[in-house]
Amino acid sequence: MDELITSGNLELYVTDSLPLAERDAITALIKNNPEIQLEVEKIERTLITLGAAVAPPISKKIWTNIIRTTNGVRYLSQEKTTNWTAFIGWAAAVACMVGLFWTINEKNNVQDYFNTVNTQNVVLKEDKAAAQKSLEEASDVLAIVRDKEYKAISLPGNQVVAPNAFVKVYFNAKEGVAFVDASGLQEAPAGKEYQVWSLIMRPLTHSSMGLINAMTAISNENRVYKFENVPETQAFGITLEPKGGSESPNLSQLYTLGTVIP
Repeated sequence: MDELITSGNLELYVTDSLPLAERDAITALIKNNPEIQLEVEKIERTLITLGAAVAPPISKKIWTNIIRTTNGVRYLSQEKTTNWTAFIGWAAAVACMVGLFWTINEKNNVQDYFNTVNTQNVVLKEDKAAAQKSLEEASDVLAIVRDKEYKAISLPGNQVVAPNAFVKVYFNAKEGVAFVDASGLQEAPAGKEYQVWSLIMRPLTHSSMGLINAMTAISNENRVYKFENVPETQAFGITLEPKGGSESPNLSQLYTLGTVIP
């Protein structure tokens, strides 16, 4: 109901500017809805006021004969004493109102068009920004792969626990920095997290490098994570631990393991 009142169709209805089917539909609504009927009467009074402002003075008798409403149908009086000058002024006012509502309708259509174009531009800008970010991330990864100071270490999956898992580590021993490409790991189950370990083989000692999810991702799309302050190491391993990590690795949940070749 509110949509109909604010649409401008009632004004077009009063000025007889709607297609017949829409006009009949509104006529039916007026008969069954007092609120819409009151709104139509208000619009009619507004038109009469506007007509009075642009036309010569009209007697009460003539105004009574200009517009009458019987079951939602308006008709002109057939009396011969009609003041045609007044009628012309009133008709001009009605024509003015029709033009006004047409202009408003066209303005709304144009505004809708510009809103749509503006929305499309925003989406394009967001897509461009996302593409630019992905390109920058790919460039960062490529720079690491090409850097001679970084050694590429493969961590194949544990055939017992995760035979399809695969991780690659790019390790800079001088700076103690490692980039872990975890794209070959499935998402950790609920309540679990992957923990990365630095290992010395003889005697077997371990140092936690941290949880994958807690590390900075230089590439969200490719799941490449940066680890810093990595100690001297002979191997890297990744285990599945309870959320928050563990003090020592759970070797029964060792997912990947790879040695650092001198």
